[in-house]
Amino acid sequence: MSPKSADITPEEVYLSRRRFLKQTGATAAGVLLVAGCERTARPSTGHQPPPKPGKTESNRDERGNRLTSYAAVTSYNNFYEFTTNKEGVAAMAAGFKTEPWAVEVGGLVQKPKTFDLDDLRRKFGEEERIYRMRCGEGWSMVIPWLGFPLGSLIKEVEPLAKAKYVMLTSIYDPERLPGQKSTAYSWPYVEGLRLDEATHSLTLLATGLYGKPLLPQSGAPVRLVVPWKYGYKSIKSIVRIDLVEEMPTSLWMRAAPDQYGFFANVNPDVAHKRWTQSTERRITEVRRRKTLSFNGYDDQIAKLYKGMDLERFY
Repeated sequence: MSPKSADITPEEVYLSRRRFLKQTGATAAGVLLVAGCERTARPSTGHQPPPKPGKTESNRDERGNRLTSYAAVTSYNNFYEFTTNKEGVAAMAAGFKTEPWAVEVGGLVQKPKTFDLDDLRRKFGEEERIYRMRCGEGWSMVIPWLGFPLGSLIKEVEPLAKAKYVMLTSIYDPERLPGQKSTAYSWPYVEGLRLDEATHSLTLLATGLYGKPLLPQSGAPVRLVVPWKYGYKSIKSIVRIDLVEEMPTSLWMRAAPDQYGFFANVNPDVAHKRWTQSTERRITEVRRRKTLSFNGYDDQIAKLYKGMDLERFY
C-alpha cells in the first residue's frame, strides 16, 4: 500500500536526519528512518551490513556519490508490466494495491513457507543500504534502500543439498498490469541467481527506499536488489521464490538470449549488442561517467566468479 502524503518524509528532512544520526553515532546503533519517524532496528538475524556500502557519509555512498533524488528514483522506472514508457510508469501504477500480499518460498527446501508482509517485517526487519544501481541501458542511480538480506530468508527455509539456483517470480495479473497483455514477452517476469549469489551479504530483498515503503512503480511491496548486476536482474513485486537444481531461464534471456545473459554482471568491457557499456549517465546529470567493473563492488564479489570467462558468461 502506498504511504499517505502526510506520512512521507520530505527528502531534505530525511537527509538532514541522516546527517544528524551520523554525527551523533546513532546510525551505528541501528536507528533507521521509516515513514517519517525514527525507529529502532529489529533484532539482528545474523547478517550484518557489508563494511563498505555501510560506511556512508551524509547523503553519499561509500565512494562519495550523491544520492539520486527521491523524485527522480520514483519517476523514471523500467516496469514493463505497466508500460515500456519509463516516465509513464508512475501514473500507470498509481493505485496498484499491494496489500494483502504473500511471498511463497519453496522448491528444494526442508521447510517451505508462505510469508505475508507482516511476517517478513517481523521476522527479518529492515536496514538501510545505499547502493548504486546501473541499468543495462546505460543509465544509473544511487539509492538508499530499506530491506533485509535474501540470504536470511533462504536460511529460514533450509535449502536441500541439490539446490543450486534461486528462481524468483513476479506477480502475474494482466487485468491490473496491462503491460502483461503484450505478447512480446513471456510472462510472468522470472529471474534467477546462483545460490551463492543469492546468499551473498550484498543481495537484498528491498521493502522501501528513502525511509519509505516502496511505491508500486519501484516494485512494491518487495523486490530484489543485486547491486553488482544490471538492473533487469532486480526483479520487482515478487510473489514466489523457489530453490531449484537447474539454471532458471529469465524473461530477458527468453526474449533476447544474444543480448541478455543469466549473470548480467556489470562489465564495461562487454558491450551490449546495440551500445557500449563502458560509460553510463547518472540520472539528473548530463555528462557520462566511466562504468566500474561489477558496478564498483568487485572487491566484495569478484571471488564468486574466479576462473570464469566473464566475456562468455555475460
